[in-house]
Amino acid sequence: MPGRSSIILAIAGLALINGLFNPLLLPQTSAAIILLAPGLLLTSAPLIAFLAYLLGAGVTVVLAGVPAALFERLAGHDHTTYGSYLIWLCATAVLSLPAAAVAAAAALLLR
Repeated sequence: MPGRSSIILAIAGLALINGLFNPLLLPQTSAAIILLAPGLLLTSAPLIAFLAYLLGAGVTVVLAGVPAALFERLAGHDHTTYGSYLIWLCATAVLSLPAAAVAAAAALLLR
């Protein structure tokens, strides 16, 4: 049974993959960062792309945490349990499925 820290690392890794490769999140997060860029004094295109990827990963973590939080609330737990971490990991994996398909296609093209 993996420890809680390894599950959290897996959640973060899946969220980063989703932030990088998800074809559904990238246009929205890129638009949000481009709209915010003048106010943040960002002029570098790579930096704007990096922040868009990070925003996509953050959105993934937050959305995937909703089922785990609902489980904790309905079960009456006062702290995060191992089951909640597993629900969070599974929700992150489900949200990352489109990104996994794009990442696999990109890996095949690079061969």
